Amino acid sequence: MTPLTLTLMIFAIMLVLMAVRTPIAIAMFVAGCLGYAAQAGWSPLASFLNSQAFARFASYDLSVIPLFILMGHFATQGGISRALFGFASSVMGRFKGGLAMAAVLASAAFGAICGSSVATAATITSVALPEMKRHGYSGRLSTGTLAAGGTLGILIPPSVPLVIYAILAEQNIAKLFAAAMVPGLIAMVGYMIAIAIYVRVVPGHAPDNAVRGEPISLQSLKGVVPIALIFLLVFGGIYGGFFTPTEGAAVGAAATFVAALALRELTMDKLRQCFYATAEGSAMIFMIFLGADLMNSALALTQVPAQMADVVQAWGLSPLMVVSAILLFYVVLGAVMDELSMILLTIPIFFPMVNALDFGMPKEAAAIWFGIMVLMTVGFGMLAPPVGLNVYVVNSMARDVPIAESYRGVMPFLISDILRTLLLLFFPGISLWLVQFIG
Repeated sequence: MTPLTLTLMIFAIMLVLMAVRTPIAIAMFVAGCLGYAAQAGWSPLASFLNSQAFARFASYDLSVIPLFILMGHFATQGGISRALFGFASSVMGRFKGGLAMAAVLASAAFGAICGSSVATAATITSVALPEMKRHGYSGRLSTGTLAAGGTLGILIPPSVPLVIYAILAEQNIAKLFAAAMVPGLIAMVGYMIAIAIYVRVVPGHAPDNAVRGEPISLQSLKGVVPIALIFLLVFGGIYGGFFTPTEGAAVGAAATFVAALALRELTMDKLRQCFYATAEGSAMIFMIFLGADLMNSALALTQVPAQMADVVQAWGLSPLMVVSAILLFYVVLGAVMDELSMILLTIPIFFPMVNALDFGMPKEAAAIWFGIMVLMTVGFGMLAPPVGLNVYVVNSMARDVPIAESYRGVMPFLISDILRTLLLLFFPGISLWLVQFIG
């Protein structure tokens, strides 16, 4: 059996298992086991599993993942999202489509302490959707806005997918967080502009009169001040050299816990839910890690990924063309896989290829920029049909809105995503400016 045939069979096994609703971690694990055993034998496979599982999960860097997840659950269960949306409504309510813009602003602020796209979408939807319906916003605009706003959970640091990229590509987590900040803010502003244009070009999806929110008061600031302080504490501490990103995640989780207690909405039952959900989410991510490690090891034995890199270099394609092709592949892959699985499966294959190219900048800068481009494209996949995980999550909470309407609702935001991705692709300095400024 040729290496190429074996590679195709490994992917075919994974896709067949996914088609029958096997969890992605198990699908990658089984495909990797069969591919590895077919080349090296069952005994080396057992030895690999015995050593690799411990080596992977004993990594100190991985502890940042459950800590950021716990931080997000404390914010969700602590009532911070409700206070955030109230403040955002006070700020944006004066504009036409203001409640939709407020949902985007609240999503961005919540994403600054969450790190998960799906969690951000679900949390802000639970607060914003009833208000948007009550004020006459269409199901299309409401669900589309909330699904798009959810992607800000991974675009604005801390971002769990970005942490995973940093671990796989052996890059500095703090620098990647800094690089994501400006693109994340551009995404937020781009979504607001998309809403402003949409409600004027396509009438009937937002009330003609602006919704006047409550005036900004000390009460409306109660959800904003804790988030601002936590954000400054975590990232100020990291970039000030007071603690590492892992220690910063621990400080952030503790500070969010205190903020949730101060808002008096975190009961013992909710506290248990936070820990259970964190354990469940972390276990899922670590299982995907193990499955992706095994599958990548099986693919490495075929030497096809290394041969692909040689072929790409032999073709003489420009570095931008190679990156563009990889990003298009991510868009297609987003139709069948979630963001974590995509990153874990593909970065070990694509990163060495990209790292060998000459972008006219230092290798570290190119690696950081490529990570941001991957993050942008992964966010696109969370919205794009036929899957669009964020769309499904939001639509499941808006049972009276057909799924087709929700997909139509995300189209203006997908256009914004495309424009932003092109901007960052051709002007890498936008992503790298803050990294260079911080030094």
